[in-house]
Amino acid sequence: MDLSIIIVNYNVKEFLQNLLTSIIKASSRLLVETIVVDNASDDGSVEMLKQYFPSVKLIASSVNLGFSKANNLGLKEAKGKYILLLNPDTLVSENTFEVMINFLRQHPEVGMAGCKILNPDGTLQLACRRSFPGIWTSFCKVTGLGSLFPNSRIFARYNLTYLNENKTYEVDAISGSFMMIRRELYESIGGLDEQFFMYGEDLDWCYRTQKAGFKVFYVHSTQIIHYKGESTKRSSIDETRIFYGAMRLFVRKHLAVSFLGEAILSSAISAREFLAFFGRWKLTFWAMLIDFLVFDISLYLSERSYQYFNYWRGFPDSADIYVYLLPVTFHIFIGILAGNYSREKLSILRTSFATAASFFFLSAILYFFKDFGYSRAVLLMAYFGALMLSVVWRIAAKIGAGIGIDNNMYASKKTVVVGTTAIAQKIVEKLNASNTHTNIVAGFIGNTHKELGQKLQGVEIIGTVENIRKVVEERNISEIIFSVDDLSYSKMMKIVSAMQHSGVDFKVAGSNMQYLVGKTEVSLLDDIPLVELSYNLFHPSNRIIKRLFDIVIALIIIFLLRPAAALFLKKPGNREEYHRIVYNTGSVLRGSWSIVGAKEPSEKEEQIIGKPGLTGLWFTEEEDSQSREKLNIFYARNHNIWLDVEIVSKTFMKIFMR
Repeated sequence: MDLSIIIVNYNVKEFLQNLLTSIIKASSRLLVETIVVDNASDDGSVEMLKQYFPSVKLIASSVNLGFSKANNLGLKEAKGKYILLLNPDTLVSENTFEVMINFLRQHPEVGMAGCKILNPDGTLQLACRRSFPGIWTSFCKVTGLGSLFPNSRIFARYNLTYLNENKTYEVDAISGSFMMIRRELYESIGGLDEQFFMYGEDLDWCYRTQKAGFKVFYVHSTQIIHYKGESTKRSSIDETRIFYGAMRLFVRKHLAVSFLGEAILSSAISAREFLAFFGRWKLTFWAMLIDFLVFDISLYLSERSYQYFNYWRGFPDSADIYVYLLPVTFHIFIGILAGNYSREKLSILRTSFATAASFFFLSAILYFFKDFGYSRAVLLMAYFGALMLSVVWRIAAKIGAGIGIDNNMYASKKTVVVGTTAIAQKIVEKLNASNTHTNIVAGFIGNTHKELGQKLQGVEIIGTVENIRKVVEERNISEIIFSVDDLSYSKMMKIVSAMQHSGVDFKVAGSNMQYLVGKTEVSLLDDIPLVELSYNLFHPSNRIIKRLFDIVIALIIIFLLRPAAALFLKKPGNREEYHRIVYNTGSVLRGSWSIVGAKEPSEKEEQIIGKPGLTGLWFTEEEDSQSREKLNIFYARNHNIWLDVEIVSKTFMKIFMR
């Protein structure tokens, strides 16, 4: 047996299925056994393995054993001369196993090796080559010196960013997502330390490898893609707490040469843990802090204004600490209860509700504590000012900096499918019929320039693999979908690697075309569109806000923009589009049309996708009739005021600036 591959799976069925398909292609000239240890998955992983991959040796655990224990079960069953620990959320190239085995054969001093690991966006996954967390290394990591000076041998030791990722060299540690070892090394040092539930066990294994007299190497000549963290997304564990707990365990086990050294490293780990926690909740913390300042600024200005116009003495000096601390604390607390402080979004509606609720609750409380009810007028002014300022800074953050917006709510995204075979065409057909995949298919990517301009089922071949980067840039492509039957894994990874930092989401269509695997989600292709889906457009609060938005924008168009037509519009086509919008605003005021909506829907369609609109995604995206229908449904499902603002902005930019 040349190679034993051990995969620990937890609820990542689609990723595992794609990985096993890639393993089959990469094992054609080797004698390989694949062992999957399933950690009590409930997503159908076990059933999928039995149905599609009966040759895989399955060890199904009834409980979640964690990464170390599960891998050790597989290690005990392994028969190969070489052993590979491989994460289920990875894809391997056709040459990966052969390259790594040949490297180990040619370098007997190397006991363990890892390959080049790419993130789904094509960037290098830094954990695939790193140093042990010593005192100085940890200090540079925690303080950010390593990130500030990525090319410095002094400061960037932990992630080794000063080293060329396209060269092979010895390192302290490699990633647990891909670790290939010799059998004799395993027999010498044993399996993973089961004290580590998850995280840290790879560092520990690398450390023990070097203590046993073997070297650990990073090999650049083959690469895999690792989606990273997919299992933890599907579990209830706190991965941040477990990760930093594992780092503390590693320090105590291997690096605690003195009490002072252990204290320094533990402090560094705690500091890094706090920064990680803050990073996850930074929008929440900043929102609370700004609201705190906004409330007290409003209260101070209200106090001074009321003093000036009513000859009021103001709050007693002795009460300042209570006046400027307790009400704002209560205000923030009400905001927390109202769900106003999200990790990802800034909500205007929740802010308004929380401010109103806080005012009424605080007014009621002060009724019973009249000694502190210095002035209800000042309180009212303060809350009104706080509401205005809170809304203004949130709008500024959303529009000016793009902060706090749910980027998945916008449909201005385009997809290309790499391939032109019947399989690729079937993928496009399913994408267009899918109710969950909202991107618009812009075209196919072919293999030769002779195919350019041809149409397959009405969809054009717009580029080749050779010029795919140019196609992405010129057509604002957001997503590239690979078919495993049209392109080799090696070619896929070359494309991904060449397009790092492009911002494109790469997805792989499963071999049975029932799903797409990407860095952010698994999208089902065989969904059934249901009329009774919950559409945001028809929520009562959204309907009220949308109606107010329609009236305001319609009045602005009537009184401010009608005269602009004769002054600024020179192109006949632009003038027609402008007139169509401007001179139909009366229908918006009457309520029969909306500023943003569907394109001339029937009465029956209005019940599903809303009123006809003067503009909409159908206008800003300029897609065909099939795509237009999909955009209308997407708009109804995902409507919010910010989507309307974006569409209106794009509409007038399109008319006035092109």
